[in-house]
Amino acid sequence: MNRRTALKNLTMSLGYTVAAPTIFNMLSSCTAHADNWSPLFLSSDEKHMVNQLADIILPASDTPGALDVNVPQFLDLMYHDIETKENQELFKKGASVFSEKFKTQFGFEIAKGDKEQFETLLGSYFDISEKATATIFKEQRLPIEKLTDPQIENRSLYKFLISVRAYTLFGYFTSEKIGEEILNYDPVPGIQIGCMSIEDVPNGRAWSL
Repeated sequence: MNRRTALKNLTMSLGYTVAAPTIFNMLSSCTAHADNWSPLFLSSDEKHMVNQLADIILPASDTPGALDVNVPQFLDLMYHDIETKENQELFKKGASVFSEKFKTQFGFEIAKGDKEQFETLLGSYFDISEKATATIFKEQRLPIEKLTDPQIENRSLYKFLISVRAYTLFGYFTSEKIGEEILNYDPVPGIQIGCMSIEDVPNGRAWSL
């Protein structure tokens, strides 16, 4: 990575860090239930996809799941207000490919798909060999003009899935609820300890940022 790219990525990450609490403050005034919100960027089918995928990536257990902290709404606002036009188009393209793959495999529209069917389809893309995984990541890095049409389609599909996964994790761990109630939280941080044994960390969980 050259210096220009490093500075660009650092700036973007700082932007996301600042934006995340702001967007979650906006979300705090919204109705939390996953079914009764109106997306700004996602279509109704894409909303259904993101809901299902986020619930698979971080399901509720003895701790809140992705849907409990409005991760789909977070992703929707990030793509509406923060992401570049290029990334918005890549997301839409990948979502369309995923939707078509779903229809081909199950014989009906993705809007009617349930969590079990989504898990089956996801498994076909991620339960793969190390060699296949390396090929996928190589295709993600190559210029699009060097790829064949099937490779471009595959690249779009994985960009969509990787993006949903990234925003699910990012939104979840920067949410107020997870930061204050699940992770270790200190409203008045004291000294900085650069190296701490995991056994000495309360509950063995990371500190909230």
